[in-house]
Amino acid sequence: MSDLINAALVRLDTALGSDKDAVIRALARVVADAGRATDVDQLVEDVFAREAKSATGLPGGIAIPHCRTSGVDEPTLAFARLRPAVDFGAKDGPADLVFLIAAPAGGDNTHLQLLTKLARALVKPAFTDALRAAATPDEVVALVSDVVDAEPAPKQAAAPAAATPVPTAKRSLVAVTACPTGIAHTYMAAEALEAAAERAGVDIAVETQGSAGSTPLSPDTIAAASAVIFAVDVGVRDRGRFAGKPLVSSSVKRPMDQGDAMIAEALRLADDPTAPRVEGGGADSGSGAGAGTAGESWGGRTRRVLMTGVSYMIPFVAAGGLLIALSFLLGGYEIVGPYGDIAVDNTIFDLPDPQALGLDHALFGSGLAVYIGALFFIIGKTAFMLFIPALAGYIAYAIADRPGIAPGFVMGGLAANLFNVQSGGGVALPATGFLGAIIGGVLAGVIAHWVAGWKVPTWMRGLMPVLIIPLFTSVVAGLLMIMVFGKPIGWLMNQLNDGLNSLNGSSAILLGVILGLMMAFDMGGPLNKVAYSFAAAGVGGAALASDAPQLKIMAAVMLAGMVPPLALALATVVRPGVFNQAERENGKAAWALGASFITEGAIPFAAADPLRVIPAIMAGSAVTGGLSMALDVGIRAPHGGIFVLFAVSNIIGYLIALVAGTLVGAAAVIALKSIGAKDPELVEDRELATV
Repeated sequence: MSDLINAALVRLDTALGSDKDAVIRALARVVADAGRATDVDQLVEDVFAREAKSATGLPGGIAIPHCRTSGVDEPTLAFARLRPAVDFGAKDGPADLVFLIAAPAGGDNTHLQLLTKLARALVKPAFTDALRAAATPDEVVALVSDVVDAEPAPKQAAAPAAATPVPTAKRSLVAVTACPTGIAHTYMAAEALEAAAERAGVDIAVETQGSAGSTPLSPDTIAAASAVIFAVDVGVRDRGRFAGKPLVSSSVKRPMDQGDAMIAEALRLADDPTAPRVEGGGADSGSGAGAGTAGESWGGRTRRVLMTGVSYMIPFVAAGGLLIALSFLLGGYEIVGPYGDIAVDNTIFDLPDPQALGLDHALFGSGLAVYIGALFFIIGKTAFMLFIPALAGYIAYAIADRPGIAPGFVMGGLAANLFNVQSGGGVALPATGFLGAIIGGVLAGVIAHWVAGWKVPTWMRGLMPVLIIPLFTSVVAGLLMIMVFGKPIGWLMNQLNDGLNSLNGSSAILLGVILGLMMAFDMGGPLNKVAYSFAAAGVGGAALASDAPQLKIMAAVMLAGMVPPLALALATVVRPGVFNQAERENGKAAWALGASFITEGAIPFAAADPLRVIPAIMAGSAVTGGLSMALDVGIRAPHGGIFVLFAVSNIIGYLIALVAGTLVGAAAVIALKSIGAKDPELVEDRELATV
């Protein structure tokens, strides 16, 4: 491994400075003197930037300052055994063993995988003891080479003692580790968790989301796990895979200090029905290109890509839509006319005159309410305008990882006609909406992923993710969107809008029923998110009239999405005997989740008994969706549940639809769970109750 470390990159029993900055500069100079740095100043700058994110000192007198940088062309390790030791931020004191790890910005995964082996070895006392005992630089090189060249030993389950019965279901855990650069801490944390789990006699499978790529955990492994550990300093890719699992969450460095405590905490939470759990479809459920499962089906891949885009889109929709609804509450619906004049011409010390501006519905006729309402409208509309670019951008991210984000956002901007491109006659470039965002995001992701696979010269690797991939992808995908897909998708969106505007009577009720079924079927999954995206996209461009069809669709979707958790919560109160103890505990939380329009609150019930729970909640949501449309309920906010009643038109109809669907869903789930096979836990509960 002379291309990773050699004797010229090793310093033994030397003083390189009084603080970590001086040591880093000295080791960078060692790299340069060995002919391994193309830009030593850039190397130092990038190491300092990584150090600023979190200290790289580790327990046991070790420090691993590291970075990805354009200052080197090949992966390089520089090692120093310091005399005296220098503080690198570890809790237990200064470090005497320091590795400077430099990976090229555009390097391939082959060498990065060697660095991961080194990182895993650094948490093993035998390896660090050998480094402290080494007499020459050549011995250090040999120790490191043995580690990075070694094939990983296959893990074998310990055979049970003859007198000990083999357990029918051994406890198991899953974990994800990830750090900002994905070079060192990611793998050291994984090694520490695996060692702690072995000491505790527990199986653990760790997914390392690092620079050397990621081999995602299989769905079966995740399903069998009692709890999950997230030891990360960045977002977890495809977080939604772990939805509903009891969660221990920490920084990536904690396992190296408290690995045993984390394993014990995970086992404790696995038995606690009130434990914090991984949310379904949360904002951090994004996925990179490597987040798919090996052998992933096209259906599974499509679901993952769509869910990533939608999960990142929802915060833009929720924040923007709620701010717009609040602006209407404060300034009246007429605020959409003079909001610009108010923001430019008035201040908090020079408030507008609502009557002069024709704002007859301003809250209490207050100039302050009008001024704040105008500012809320501007902020909310800006956030809302970004949700289509966010949808496209993170769909591309799910396919191509970070290189796909920029071109994906560009495609989303084209889908929303963010630049407001139009002819002299006022005819605008087709705005293809959320359908265009989905197609544009997929285009950008596929092209970016393809370009990222090109074999390029070493000098060009650093330019690939920041220049070549986004530039080429934006040009090719942008031309395809404008020249090929724009007009057909725009025509389809116009037909869809025309169809919505013509809805009335039975056709509107049928649409409400269908949307209700979609919202309840997978409780936050693809069908649920498609229905929600369809409704949310309409709210941003809805007419001001309270009977606008887009507002009715949003009401039907929100109400139908609230029903599943509320129906199950009610059922656990009315007939607790048909639910086990864990379900009864989940029912308490489901009240708040349903009221907040978080459909995922029904997932624990559906996962345990899908054949009886899902049809029941679908029936309740279908009733609510149809009633909402029949009663002409409208809502101007895209999220919030009962907490945005101020944005509802026909509150009585809103409550009637919600209560009716909840009652139907609760009655159906009680009826279905009262017949058929009984849960063994229920039998046990009844036996205990009679003792």
